[in-house]
Amino acid sequence: MSRDQYTLADPTTLYPDIAPERQHQPEPGLDAELSPQADLGEDTYRGTGRLAGRKALITGADSGIGAATAIAFAREGADVAMSYLPEEEEDAARIAAIARDAGVTVLALPGDLRDAEYCRDLVARSVDGLGGLDILVNNGGKQIFNEDLTTLPDEQFDDTFKTNVYAMFWITKAALAHLKPGSTIINTTSIQAYNPSDILVDYASTKATINAFTKALAQQLAPKGIRVNAVAPGPIWTPLQVTEGQPQEKIESFGSHTPLGRAGQPAELAPAYVFLASPESSYVAGETLNVNGGSPTP
Repeated sequence: MSRDQYTLADPTTLYPDIAPERQHQPEPGLDAELSPQADLGEDTYRGTGRLAGRKALITGADSGIGAATAIAFAREGADVAMSYLPEEEEDAARIAAIARDAGVTVLALPGDLRDAEYCRDLVARSVDGLGGLDILVNNGGKQIFNEDLTTLPDEQFDDTFKTNVYAMFWITKAALAHLKPGSTIINTTSIQAYNPSDILVDYASTKATINAFTKALAQQLAPKGIRVNAVAPGPIWTPLQVTEGQPQEKIESFGSHTPLGRAGQPAELAPAYVFLASPESSYVAGETLNVNGGSPTP
């Protein structure tokens, strides 16, 4: 590889060939149809054995941040269980193949995070298939913009909370029976938890909830040797943005308001998850690691 995550580069010009373009996909969207393609670390992430022998469950692992994390975990030596919607099979199959090329076990476990039984079964199948579980990444999410609260459908509000919050609760609760001291839980929150957009009332509310859930649970589990942390992405180029996550007129300028002047790429998030999953972060608990292009946060 000509470049990896350790190569010194100017972050303001790191992705000159990836500029968001106006486009629309129906939910849930596919990386395979995203234009331009996002960098998931397929050609850039270099593992160094930091998660050798570990066993991870990642939700939303077919595309975007979840896919980049799955690739990075696999190249760091972790076996990976991938959760994703059945409609995302094309993306998931590609990511699973890339992860298996690293020589690890990869489970593909499609289903709907809004279904409590699927979430509980997902944990059981992951434990059975991997022979245990010691890393949980709650990353799967739903984001649909809405410009007026009076037109925000009850169903959308419910689906967003079930996907982003309830699933995290169901999966984490089921996983606790299997997590031993040294295990880690990493939740995906957002800059929206701190700086909410007026068109993302429901989504921002879920992300604020995730942040509070993370910090409260971290205190509960720290005495048991289980660390709980979160990653808060800023504007990241993924299918989420083109499946009504943003209005069409905002896509071309997506991320340009950040101090770095561009949208982030999923590959730039993966090292944050690796750090929080690895023993290198042994004294980090209840933390929200912001990866947002330099935007100030509390």
